[in-house]
Amino acid sequence: MTSPVLPRKSLHITAAAVPLVGWTAHTVVLHRRLAAAQRDLLTDTLRREPFLARAKRILERHPDDAVLILADADHFKALNDTFGHAAGDTALAAIGARLTEWAGKRGTVGRLGGDEFAGLTRIRPRHQALRLEHLAHLLAQPLTYDGEQLPLAVSAGSATPDRVGSRDLAVLMRAADAATYEGKRKGVVVQACPHHARVRSVNGRREGRPGTHARPTTAAA
Repeated sequence: MTSPVLPRKSLHITAAAVPLVGWTAHTVVLHRRLAAAQRDLLTDTLRREPFLARAKRILERHPDDAVLILADADHFKALNDTFGHAAGDTALAAIGARLTEWAGKRGTVGRLGGDEFAGLTRIRPRHQALRLEHLAHLLAQPLTYDGEQLPLAVSAGSATPDRVGSRDLAVLMRAADAATYEGKRKGVVVQACPHHARVRSVNGRREGRPGTHARPTTAAA
């Protein structure tokens, strides 16, 4: 039986579609690889630079309801030394997951390095205090690893353009960093005020933080 002959026009369309499908698949794979490269593999949060870029965009578009969070684990080295690095990894993954849950779809979370995280999300001013209480509750939840409860404590500070008096992301991060230090082991999220942004800093980080002592001290602007 003779096979049906496709019209010449159909053959042209089919031939053109083959490279198009191949290019589309390549584009999808490339996009996924680029997206994966922006994320921290351990915590599935954004790496530092992608986080800063996305946080800046949110802040520029929604300054009136943007809330920035900085958080880090207390005594993280002791946790690693006592329970092992796998337990430390579990703790970091838990912190990232809890911040991501809190920030929701309207926000973004990044791992700045080590046990330091940042998040920025949109919350209406009248709901901010309640949402920060909820974050403190989330971060204080017990964490079990290998049948033992890890002594995980997380300190956090928040900064908003309204309270700090600036829409500059770097200023807000400096203020939130100082508020985090003020809230160490208090179990609350300290909300930064203008004086937190004036704390002396080194390379954008509060003076006295690990890694800042080697650089000359500069006064915050």
